[in-house]
Amino acid sequence: MGATLVCISPETPDNSLSTKEKNELTFEVLYDAGNKVAESYGLVFTVSDSLKGIYKQFGIDLEASNGDGTWSLPVTATYVIKQDGTVAYHFADADYTKRLEPDEVVNALKEL
Repeated sequence: MGATLVCISPETPDNSLSTKEKNELTFEVLYDAGNKVAESYGLVFTVSDSLKGIYKQFGIDLEASNGDGTWSLPVTATYVIKQDGTVAYHFADADYTKRLEPDEVVNALKEL
């Protein structure tokens, strides 16, 4: 359909590469230093102090993964962006377990 799929992550390039290899991703994972792109879309939140301890128990250190000394994460979101840069379709949910179904992305692409 002529579309390109990319993931944008606040993980440092080295950490993103590890994630890409570990999960056998076949698309590009781009680095969003300091969550600047996510911030521009209004998608950034800071992990609460109570959750930091839980993350650490699972070996998750966002300060190290993101390389910026923060505990900030982007809300899970999917965007279909036209070639002229305008957003044709979007989905975002604060509940990270809710994701857009692939067929919904395909339908949005067909409408372009």
